[in-house]
Amino acid sequence: LCCECGQAHPLLDNHLYNFQDEVDDELICHICLQPLLQPMDTPCGHTYCFKCLENFMQEYSFCPMDRKKLSFQQCHKSSLLVRNLLDKLIVLCPFKAECQQTMQRCELEAHLQNRCPGFKKYKSELHRKKNPISKGKEDPPARGETNMPKDPEVSSGGSSLVAESSGAAVVSLGTAEPGLVNPAFEETEEDLPQRTSLVAETTTIEIHREDPEEELGMRIVGGKDTPLGNIVVQEVLRDSVIAADGRIAPGDHILEVNGVNISSVTHCQAVSFLRHPGPVLHLMVLQEKGFSNKTAQQDSPSTNREVIHVTLVKRDRSEPLGIKLIRKTDEAGIFILDLLEGGLAAKNGKLSRNDRVLSINGQDLRQGTPEAAAQIIQTTESRVNFVILRQPGVQLGEPVEDGSTSNSSSSSSSSNGGSPVHHRRRPDQNHYRRKSNYQKKTVAIKKEPKESLGITIGGGRDNKNKLPIYVTSVQPIGCLFRDGRIKRGDVLLSINGIDLTHLNYYEAVSALKSNAASHSVTLKALEILSLNSPEPALDIREQGFSWSPLWITWLGLPSYLHFCQDIVLSKGNLESWGFSIVGGFEESKGNQPFFIKTIVPGTPAFRDRKLKCGDEIVAVNGVPAIGMSNSELIPMLKEQRNRVTLTVVSWPGSLV
Repeated sequence: LCCECGQAHPLLDNHLYNFQDEVDDELICHICLQPLLQPMDTPCGHTYCFKCLENFMQEYSFCPMDRKKLSFQQCHKSSLLVRNLLDKLIVLCPFKAECQQTMQRCELEAHLQNRCPGFKKYKSELHRKKNPISKGKEDPPARGETNMPKDPEVSSGGSSLVAESSGAAVVSLGTAEPGLVNPAFEETEEDLPQRTSLVAETTTIEIHREDPEEELGMRIVGGKDTPLGNIVVQEVLRDSVIAADGRIAPGDHILEVNGVNISSVTHCQAVSFLRHPGPVLHLMVLQEKGFSNKTAQQDSPSTNREVIHVTLVKRDRSEPLGIKLIRKTDEAGIFILDLLEGGLAAKNGKLSRNDRVLSINGQDLRQGTPEAAAQIIQTTESRVNFVILRQPGVQLGEPVEDGSTSNSSSSSSSSNGGSPVHHRRRPDQNHYRRKSNYQKKTVAIKKEPKESLGITIGGGRDNKNKLPIYVTSVQPIGCLFRDGRIKRGDVLLSINGIDLTHLNYYEAVSALKSNAASHSVTLKALEILSLNSPEPALDIREQGFSWSPLWITWLGLPSYLHFCQDIVLSKGNLESWGFSIVGGFEESKGNQPFFIKTIVPGTPAFRDRKLKCGDEIVAVNGVPAIGMSNSELIPMLKEQRNRVTLTVVSWPGSLV
């Protein structure tokens, strides 16, 4: 732990503080969204943390707020008045189990070194164990008979992004043409002739581990059994193997693990592959690099590729093809990134991932952009003739087996203008009809007053993800192990009539301990019953994990246990919101949740840093998204010109 702030963070990163009161927005850094540290002013009048701005300027040459041209050398320290106001902000001691003191931020270091019993205890235990602390940030465990450690909270990494697949749609306001998925920059009159394009590249990364059993240290979401489709990195844990390597970032799509294609496997299968121990791990990842308007390089012919002609027939002008097109950094032209399951192109079966599009309806696209291809497709009434270049053996995914019809109309660079709105009966649920089942159970047991319940718990509404209280382990020494009905992963609803669903971690610990002293205990719990096969090989390395349920398990919770939060995004008139979504109502699948799949660098969603890949959109400006199709939600988002409020539910990804 850092000796200055008492929390876990890399040596070169900002200190972390728990502030007593909500801090004024004028004192917030709009990069990290935390109160400013070592504030720096820009010539255009904005203020950021020194380290936040320094890291941002290593990748970009503009101000994060107004996108004006900027260099780090032009910035200077904020006034002494601003720095003093920040230093006087009241913070809580991070060792809240042993110390409830509050103080000014500038006084915390002296408090930890000289007066804090919690930090003193931590140092003595560290010296006694002579072992490095566990990776990932954890709150101190509660004291008492039940010894219930809090579920570790993972600090979020930077938001680097990935081109989406399986029906994703970038929400774009930067263009007048409907259905163009890419523009995410502020256009000027000079910019208009030069359309920007989404750039993505596939990279093979070799990860080395001194301890073959050591966790990689990242959280993942997605899988073919979810609307996200691909496996997407949600977060990278601080000080982990992945963080130390530095090449994988939130938003990356993991396509292969040690040569095994996981782009079309279930979530549980992907977790199993990524948790498999070994000294060396080979990962193929797809990384989105943002938008580029650079002139494409000259085409270089290749002798080992074949030219293929494919014709797709639309039933009407507005029907989407279900294709996602991108540009690459290392090769000119446009390429097929993904085919929407059940879409027209997938049903035809002749186009494949990684095909390069040479022309559409006779128009040369060898130096073209995804936007140009989309416009051609949109204006075509019926027959769309593709000429594509294919290199044998480079497809990234398996052929689509499901022949179900998809009505997602904004999943591709092809078309979403004028798509029909499907009539359907809206369900009564708050969110959507969950695929996973759950069952409530009531456990009443008789016990000795001094006998322990014998469980450890995680979660709590003070947790970063506002999780309900759940069981992390059932110890063989307690009465609940003997009873056998409470299992690891069960969500605890109440004990002896006391509601646990709205308590923070320490309140739940206190309630469990006080009621455990009774002769009889009645627990009400929720058990999630997955429709898939049991978790495959997920206990192999349990010793290396602080156990928590898989991401896909949280999706099965009933809506009343969800913690919704409002995220407000603001943007300029010509900017895109900069995120992509998947899901929504489909005739063949019914209601599915809307998920955030991609967040584009340099856009409002990226700068805000609150949205994460895998977040579920519950409502837009207070209007519930339940029952909407993709083609209904996209126009609603496009109508919001400068400000939008997204109500989302955020579940922690599965730890690998």
